[in-house]
Amino acid sequence: MNLLSLIRRKFVPVLEGYAVEPGPLLDLIRPAQDARHGDFQANFAMSLAKQLGRNPRELAEQISAELDLSEICEAPEVAGPGFINLRLRTGFLQELIQGIAGDDRLGVTPVSHPRHVVVDFSSPNVAKPMHVGHLRSTVIGDAICRTLRFAGHRVTSDNHIGDWGTQFGMIIYGYQNFRDEQLWEADPVTELARLYRLVSQLSEYHAAQAGLIPLEQAAAAAAARCDALSAEAETAEGDSSAKLKKQLSAARKESAAAQAALTGALEKLAVVDADPELSALAAGHPTIARLAREETAKLHAGDAENLRLWEQFLPRCLEALQRVYERLDISFDLTLGESFYNPQLAAVVEGLAERGLAVSSDGAMCVFPEEGKAPFIVRKTDGAYTYATTDLATVQYRHQELQADEVLYVVDKRQAEHFQQLFTTTALWGIDGLGLRHVSFGTVMGENGKPYKTRSGDTVGLESLLDEAVSRARRIVDENDDRREQPALTPEERGRIAEIVGLGGIKYADLHHNRDSDYVFDWDKMLATTGDTATYMQYAYARVCGIFRRLGLRREDLDFKGTAVLLESPEERKLALQLLSFGYAVESVLQEYRPHLLTAWLFSTAEAFSQFFDRCSVQNAESDELRNSRLVLCDLMARAIRTGLSLLGIEVTDTM
Repeated sequence: MNLLSLIRRKFVPVLEGYAVEPGPLLDLIRPAQDARHGDFQANFAMSLAKQLGRNPRELAEQISAELDLSEICEAPEVAGPGFINLRLRTGFLQELIQGIAGDDRLGVTPVSHPRHVVVDFSSPNVAKPMHVGHLRSTVIGDAICRTLRFAGHRVTSDNHIGDWGTQFGMIIYGYQNFRDEQLWEADPVTELARLYRLVSQLSEYHAAQAGLIPLEQAAAAAAARCDALSAEAETAEGDSSAKLKKQLSAARKESAAAQAALTGALEKLAVVDADPELSALAAGHPTIARLAREETAKLHAGDAENLRLWEQFLPRCLEALQRVYERLDISFDLTLGESFYNPQLAAVVEGLAERGLAVSSDGAMCVFPEEGKAPFIVRKTDGAYTYATTDLATVQYRHQELQADEVLYVVDKRQAEHFQQLFTTTALWGIDGLGLRHVSFGTVMGENGKPYKTRSGDTVGLESLLDEAVSRARRIVDENDDRREQPALTPEERGRIAEIVGLGGIKYADLHHNRDSDYVFDWDKMLATTGDTATYMQYAYARVCGIFRRLGLRREDLDFKGTAVLLESPEERKLALQLLSFGYAVESVLQEYRPHLLTAWLFSTAEAFSQFFDRCSVQNAESDELRNSRLVLCDLMARAIRTGLSLLGIEVTDTM
C-alpha cells in the first residue's frame, strides 16, 4: 500500500478537467511537513491558477469540492493562498494497519512492470588491498541492489574489477626485481601490495624529478603575476579596479594550485632522498615507469611468463577481496573484470572506425563525442587499449548478452566526464534501448577537510577500518551489558552483537548522507546511541523485542491477523501513518537512487516509536483490546526497522 499513490490517483479524474497533462501537478501532492496541516498536502493550485488565469484559493476550493475522497479522508481543507490539506480517516488508517499486520513488507507489493537493472559497483583494482575509498561505491551499490530487488525488479550485480590494467605490469616488475621471498611465502597478497606501492613510489619519484624545473617555473610565474596584478589593483579605480580584483582572485587560486603541485613533488622527492635504501633503488631503476608499462604490454600481448605470473597472482588477490565482501555480507552475481573483455577490444575499435566514429589523431584512435571537447581515446599510440575501450565492450555485452534495460555505474563523481563521454559515444555507436546512468558520490573526508587517511598519510585500509569499528562497538556492548544487575550476554554473544553494531554503523554513516555530498568520518557520531545512526535504529528494534520478552511473549508465535487496531492517541496515529509510508520511502529511493531517503524514513519511524513508547504503555494498557492493538504496532515497528535496515545491508539483534 502506497498511500501517496492512492491519494494522487483520486486527484487524476478531477485534474484532467483542468490540465492536459496532470502529472506535474500530481507531483505537488506530498506528505505534510507539519501534522497540524493534516497528513497530506496538495500544493498545485498556485501554479495551475497562474496557467488558467484564476484565483488560486478559489480554484483550490473548486477542486476540493469535486474530489471524491470520502472513503479515505475527512473533508479537505483549503488553507492560505490555495493549499489543500488532507487528513486520513482514523478508521481507514486502522483498517490499513490491520491489513498489513504480520507482514515484513508492510504492504509493499512488487512492481507490475519489472526492469532488468545491471548495477556496476565496488570495482576495485585487485592488485591492491581495498581501502576506505572503496567504501562508498560498495555500500551504496549494495543498498541500491537490495532495494531494487525488494521492489520486484530483476537485478544483476556486477563487480567490474580491475584485473588487467597497468597495476599488473607494476607488480610483475616489482615481483621480478624487488620481491622479498620470506614475505612472499608468509603473505603473498600483502607482499604484492608492498611491491605495487614501491614501484608506484619510485615511478612518481622520477616523474617528480623530471617535472621539478617546470613546476618551479610555473609556481614562480604564477606568484609574479599575482604580485603584478596586486600592484596594479592598488592604484586602479572604478571598473578597472573591479576587473583587476577579479583577475587577482583567479591568479591567486592559480598560484596556490601551482605551489601545491610543487610542494607535492618536493615531498615525494624528499621521502625517497631521505631513505638510503629507497634512494639506491631509485638510482638503480631510473626508467621504472616505462619498464613497468612494457610489462603490461607484454601481458596484454600474451607473453607466457607474464601470463603465468598473472594467473598466479589473481586468485590470491580475489581471495583477499572476497574476505572483505563476506564480512560486509555483500555478494555479486557477476565478477567480470577487464580481462574478460580483452578479446573483444579490437572489434570494438574496428566497429567504431567502420561507423566513422573512431579516427586517427596523432597516432591514437579517438572518438570525438562532442565538438571542442577532449577526445575519447580507444587505442593509444603504442597500440594499447584504454578504460574507454573496455567500458564500451562492457556496455555492448550488457546490452546484447545480459539484455539489460538499465545499467547503473556507482562510481566517484570525479569520473563524471568519463561517463558523459561513454554514454554519448554509446549513443553514437547505435546502442539504443539501454538506459545508462552514473550514480555518483562524494568523498569520505577526515576532520582536516581532506580525504580520510591515517596519521602517516596512508589511505586507510578497509579491513582495518572494519576492525576498528567492531572494536569500538565491542566496548559499547560491554559497557551496556556490565551496567545490568545481571549481565545477559555471553562473550560470544557480545562479539556477535559488536560485529553487527560496528559494521552497521560504518554502512549507515555512509548511506545516511546524500550520496552527492562529501562527508566527514566521525567515530563518535557513527556509533552514537541517539540521533540518526544505525545504533539508534538497532536499539529501537531491541527495545521492541524487550517489550515482548517482558510480557513473556514470542513474536514469532503470535498471529495478529484479525486483531483490532485502535489509534486513540496522537502518538499511535503518527506511528501508524509512518509505518504505512514505507512504500513511498522505497519508491523515493529508486527515483534517483538515493539510499539516504530510506535512512530518513527509518529515523522518522524510530522517532515516532520513541514518542509512542514514552506515552503509550503496552504492559499497563487500560484494556486487553488496547494492549493487543499496541502489540500490533510494536510488531510492525520491529518488522519495519528490520526490513528497512536489511535494504541497507544492515542486521539487527534482539538484545543489545
